[in-house]
Amino acid sequence: MSTESLTYSELGDRLGASPEAARSLARRLRLTRKPGNDGKMRVIVDLAEIQYTPLSARSPGGRPADIDGLKAQIKQLQAELAKLEVEKQCLEASAAGHRTDFERERDRCDTLTAETLNWTKLAMSAREKAARLEGEMSARRGRRWWGRLVAARGAGAKRPPTSVTASGPSPSQLEDGRQLLPVPARI
Repeated sequence: MSTESLTYSELGDRLGASPEAARSLARRLRLTRKPGNDGKMRVIVDLAEIQYTPLSARSPGGRPADIDGLKAQIKQLQAELAKLEVEKQCLEASAAGHRTDFERERDRCDTLTAETLNWTKLAMSAREKAARLEGEMSARRGRRWWGRLVAARGAGAKRPPTSVTASGPSPSQLEDGRQLLPVPARI
C-alpha cells in the first residue's frame, strides 16, 4: 500500500485518461486533496486500490450512421411539423369563420331582443289603455241606470211649473225641478 501525491494531469497519465477525468474521479472517490508548493492541487492516492478502466473511444465508423439516422428523424419531424402547420392554418380559418357567424348571430339576437322589448312595451301600453277604457266603460255602465231614470222621467212627462215655497223644495223634488223616483225596497 503505497500512497503517492499526484497532480490531476499526472493521475490522468497513470490511468490513461484526461486531467478532467482524473479530477472527476478524485471527487467521486473522495480522495484527499491538498495544494502543492507549485500552486497545483495534489491528490493523495493508492493506485492499487483504484480500479479505473477508461471507456473506449467511439469508433468513427459508427458515428456517421447515428448522424444519418438522426438526420432522417429530423426530416421526418420537419415534415410532420409542416403538416401540423397546414392543419393549424385550416383550423384558424375555420375558427375565424365560426367567429364571424357567432358575431352575426349575436348581433341578430341583440336586434331581436330590442324588438321584443319594444313589442312588449307596446303590448303593455295597449293592455293599460284597454284596462283604462274598460274601467271607464264600466263606470259609465254603472251610472247609466240612474241616468236613464232621470232622462226617462224628464222626457216622458211634462211637469207643470212648481212653486218653491219658503220652506224649500219638497223632499222628492230636486232644486232644478226634477223629481226623484221612489226606489223599491229589496227583500
